[in-house]
Amino acid sequence: MNLSAFGRRLTSESGTRSLMDDLGEIAAGGGDVVNLGGGNPSLIPAAEMVFRVRMQALLQRGGAFERAIGAYAAPEGERGFARALAGLLRREQGWNVTERNVALTNGSQSAFVALFNLLAGPPPAAPGREGPRAPRILLPLSPEYIGYADVGLTPGLLTACRSTITELGDMLFKYEVDFEGVEAVEDVAAICLSRPTNPTGNVVSDGELARLGAIARARGVPLIVDNAYGLPFPGIVFGDAAPFWDDDTILCMSLSKLGLPGLRTGIVIANEEIVAALAAVNAVFCLAPGSLGPALATDLVESGEALALARDVIRPHYAERAERAVDRLREGLEGCEVRIHKPEGAFFLWLWMPGLPIPNAALYERLKARGVIVVSGQHFFPGLEDDDWPHKHECIRISYADEWSRVERGLAVVVEEVRRARDDGG
Repeated sequence: MNLSAFGRRLTSESGTRSLMDDLGEIAAGGGDVVNLGGGNPSLIPAAEMVFRVRMQALLQRGGAFERAIGAYAAPEGERGFARALAGLLRREQGWNVTERNVALTNGSQSAFVALFNLLAGPPPAAPGREGPRAPRILLPLSPEYIGYADVGLTPGLLTACRSTITELGDMLFKYEVDFEGVEAVEDVAAICLSRPTNPTGNVVSDGELARLGAIARARGVPLIVDNAYGLPFPGIVFGDAAPFWDDDTILCMSLSKLGLPGLRTGIVIANEEIVAALAAVNAVFCLAPGSLGPALATDLVESGEALALARDVIRPHYAERAERAVDRLREGLEGCEVRIHKPEGAFFLWLWMPGLPIPNAALYERLKARGVIVVSGQHFFPGLEDDDWPHKHECIRISYADEWSRVERGLAVVVEEVRRARDDGG
């Protein structure tokens, strides 16, 4: 098959494809593989019951289910859900939003494909002249989300800054924004970060977020906040943090980590110009986003039950899991030169092994050979592909969202293999 340059780029090896291939093998093969790798949320019985009740209500409401599966929504997504969400955000957060500030996409990954390519990349060239340097998406934290790496329709769409590292007690550490580095980057089309951060569970402070917003505003570019795990829902944030949005911010949310990843419902809160642009992209790429997710979730959002679910069920579940998983790693790796990123949100642990005698990719292969899937850390540095930072090869991401007995068994294997790599020099 003769592929274009874009086709070759899409079909080449990437961190996202490697991760999804692993997850596909697990789903197809069944067996006894321990999945500590993916971003699938836990199957929480109390949440599943809520979704079951809402689906039954949808089925029993005359014509509602049939409309959800049998008619296209508007290109910007189902408007009843947009009105319900805008109303919730006005009541609970005091944000000046209406349904015209809400666009839906087929999952938040689709939103980033659209946003990054709408904002960054080669600008139109003036007749007879070469265009200026292409503005890029700046990632002020690194490591960052694996899914950003390959969404650009043109190469070079991303640039990033190394995070600073603060070592804490109890085998913990924390990444923070290097603001001098951020200020030094030129040709920026937007600043983007995930909060909580995937893969590390980091939550930038309210002050750091406000400062990034001010930098973006001074440059006349938007701040994109990937809120897939954040506030107000699904609310997987363990410390003090406040939801953030203004007219210069693009807030990307999702129903996935609430417990509905199969419904592929991404949510973008932005100014009306951005929402209109996303609607245009939806119309070209997929005609309209799916309606079943919004139909199921509209009453959850309108009633405020989504917030209660996040506060009373989802957050406590993951907070307790995080504490137990960190305890297991601390116990197993005591005396070993390792550090764990302070878990402040999401449902991942980020294990840093300074001076690891083998690359993290080799550790990943050892774990996979023993039936434990993690994600090798070098994939989480989009925008730093040409940076030879050794730190990129010293980390792995571990999910603790699976059934706890399996997570515990997987963590035991991780401990054994990390110790073996340290003890035998690789």
